[in-house]
Amino acid sequence: MLLSLVVHTYSLRYWFPATIMLGTAPAYLLSWGAWRLLSSVLPARVYHKLDDRLYCIYQSMVLFFFENYTGVEIVIYGDIPKKKENVIYLSNHQCTADWIIADMLAIRQSALGHVRYVLKDGLKWLPLYGWYFSQHGGAYVKRSAKFNEKAMKKKLFTQTQAGAPMYLVIFPEGTRYNPELKNVIADSQAFASKQGLAVLRHTLTPRMRASHIAIDTMKGHLDAVYDVTVAYEGTLDPSGQRKPAPSMPEFLCKECPRVHIHFDRVDIKEIPTEPVFFRRWLHERFEIKDRLLTNFYESKDEDKICKFPGEGKTSPLNLSKTLPSVVILGGLTLPLLLTENGRKLYVRTWVYGTLLGWLWVNVFP
Repeated sequence: MLLSLVVHTYSLRYWFPATIMLGTAPAYLLSWGAWRLLSSVLPARVYHKLDDRLYCIYQSMVLFFFENYTGVEIVIYGDIPKKKENVIYLSNHQCTADWIIADMLAIRQSALGHVRYVLKDGLKWLPLYGWYFSQHGGAYVKRSAKFNEKAMKKKLFTQTQAGAPMYLVIFPEGTRYNPELKNVIADSQAFASKQGLAVLRHTLTPRMRASHIAIDTMKGHLDAVYDVTVAYEGTLDPSGQRKPAPSMPEFLCKECPRVHIHFDRVDIKEIPTEPVFFRRWLHERFEIKDRLLTNFYESKDEDKICKFPGEGKTSPLNLSKTLPSVVILGGLTLPLLLTENGRKLYVRTWVYGTLLGWLWVNVFP
């Protein structure tokens, strides 16, 4: 019985925040849909301004659970600019929680509403979210020969022409690095060797296409690239071997005590645009990441293990930036659930929103 209670309590750590985050989605979508209709006769710039504000409210609520609720400690190495910029965020990719790390940095720059993602194509089938991410300016891409360069360029060009602020998140590795998937790592290293590139041990070989298209398409709109390296504390086993990074459910279950984020700003003027030189530049950035992660996981110095070089500063997130969003979205959701007509509208939003979303992202990629 005691074991059952422990397991039940542990699962509640995840299900409680997950229920609220998913449960408020229909109310959010209805609010956004109303604004989308009202703004149809207004300039695109006006629509994007409030859309970004609405997105900031929802993502602030998400961060309340992933940061304030979990109590995770965020340690940042490097200085995040105080002013908002139009940027591309390039990071190593280990787990689903990586998407939240981008939000964690963006909110500290008051740029949370400007976050947009380059996502793998399969994620467009996520109920409600898949469609909305596309509406918010995200781009879905397929790998290798199926990559639709024209569609990605069109999406990004449309955003920049509308003057949408840009905080575009890209994971150049294309898939997650998992130390237990030895065949994936071996294939990535073999690809690097074949291309005459340095072999990486703690990241996969970056693929350049999405990053290059984004920079080339938006070069007149961008200020910088944010080169971000993330490491999750608690991912070393007793023998010193690296373990997989925490998934979103594990993160919400408070299995990660501390996240280390190495931040480096690269001015857009310093980045080569020719494909051959860009590939070399991108790989060199990942060589730096690999050295940082090697130091983090393999340092023989007890004072340096599980740390990046340099001074790391703890960066707590004030409740005033997240709790109001929980109250706002809760206030929008409760009236829907308290009446029979409201509950019907709630369910219809999930069902029809999902079906229309799937149709939309396939007809208008």
